[in-house]
Amino acid sequence: MIGFGLVTPLTSVHARAFFYFGGKSDKTPVVSASTEAQNSQTIAFLEAATNVDPRKAMGGGDITIIGDSAFISDAGPTGTIADIESSGHQGKVSLYVVRSGDTISQVANMFGVTVETILWANDLTRGSVLREGQHLVILPIDGVQHTVQKGDTLRGVANKYKGDLDEILEFNNVTADQKLSIGDIIIVPNGKEVLTSAGVTTTSRSRTIASYPSYAGYYSHPIPDGHKTQGTHGYNGVDYGAPIGTPVYAAAEGTVIVSRFKTGSCGRTCFGGYGNYIVIEHPNGTQTLYGHLSAVYTSVGGRVKKGQWIGEVGNTGRSTGAHLHFEVRGAKNPL
Repeated sequence: MIGFGLVTPLTSVHARAFFYFGGKSDKTPVVSASTEAQNSQTIAFLEAATNVDPRKAMGGGDITIIGDSAFISDAGPTGTIADIESSGHQGKVSLYVVRSGDTISQVANMFGVTVETILWANDLTRGSVLREGQHLVILPIDGVQHTVQKGDTLRGVANKYKGDLDEILEFNNVTADQKLSIGDIIIVPNGKEVLTSAGVTTTSRSRTIASYPSYAGYYSHPIPDGHKTQGTHGYNGVDYGAPIGTPVYAAAEGTVIVSRFKTGSCGRTCFGGYGNYIVIEHPNGTQTLYGHLSAVYTSVGGRVKKGQWIGEVGNTGRSTGAHLHFEVRGAKNPL
């Protein structure tokens, strides 16, 4: 299973943590607590963990480790993830939450990668303007990331991005005859995106949902009594309307990797627009996301069973009415 960790922000943070015990959920968190990290302590930790010079950028965004250097499952939005990894994020792909005033070049300097590496990993252009709360994929080295599609080989990936096969093998800790699975992510050190005749870069991240595998019967309905209000949109998501407080159930067994809940008002920009939300990673390598919740009954690291009550329908974040936003990452959305 992918290892997760959080590098805390530069500025003071107030984190609300829910501690979850056992495989059973009830209508209230077992324990809630708030903690505060002071600037001097947090900056010292960032410098030690990531060798970042905090003076080079506004910084201060959450930096969430989303997996080893390659062969990782497609990642969902970032969250406040517990269990800080003191070893830092070298060799790992991270998600960075943009803070007010950040620019692409500043973020690139912060992580010691080129501007092009940031652009390619996030489908951005040099004219793109970052917005506060935006999530950026950060590679641990200059280059590109490639999501494996049907028929791909490591040598073919190396040729596509003008990378060195031996460097790919060494960096990703794989062998030349390694079997690739659709959806795996490979990092190509010093690779370059290919320009089309129109001058637009081609990217593996633009693959269509149609290329995702199907897992018939694997996922159950997270809100059986809801009614669909919007079909597939965004990142493979669908919306189901239901009254606030309607139970939301885990679509499949797995481990909670993101559990975000804000006490009080959670407006349109709350947690990137998802409002209070949960992400679960499943044994088949996929992830499901449950957004706009009014209540959250899980915490990071908790194991959940298929059909377990994990939250309640709400109207938090960028929402125009009470509903559940349900996404499937790495597979076709069965709904």
